[in-house]
Amino acid sequence: MSDTAVPPQGAYVPAVVHGGFAWTAGMTPRRHGELVISGVVGRNLDVAAAKEAAGLAAGNAVTALVEAVGLAGIVRALTMTVYVVAVDGFTAHSAVADGASAVLRERLGERGTVARTAVGVKSLPSGAPVEVALVAAVVTN
Repeated sequence: MSDTAVPPQGAYVPAVVHGGFAWTAGMTPRRHGELVISGVVGRNLDVAAAKEAAGLAAGNAVTALVEAVGLAGIVRALTMTVYVVAVDGFTAHSAVADGASAVLRERLGERGTVARTAVGVKSLPSGAPVEVALVAAVVTN
């Protein structure tokens, strides 16, 4: 789980706030800007490692929200999308996404219980095994 802002890996910002909502960019399992877990679930990464990666990515997404509006400014997380790079035939996407859900609840309490989508994909930036994006209801000063 990240406790400091995650630097963007391209021409975008970590979070955008508008009209009482915040959207995060897709976050990958990075620490200090460096990808720390890579691979393909079911090939060279097991579900436990993928859950850890999803948790780290979700922590980075929460950090982006906190950097944008402060912890008190997060009314609640609303939706989370978890993209999982996996071998053909892999069906445990939801189990991987549970790692992200656990970190949301750890960091935000009940405000971190979300509607969630887990999607299998062919590849993600830099060889990341997961990418997590959040939408939250927020208040700003």
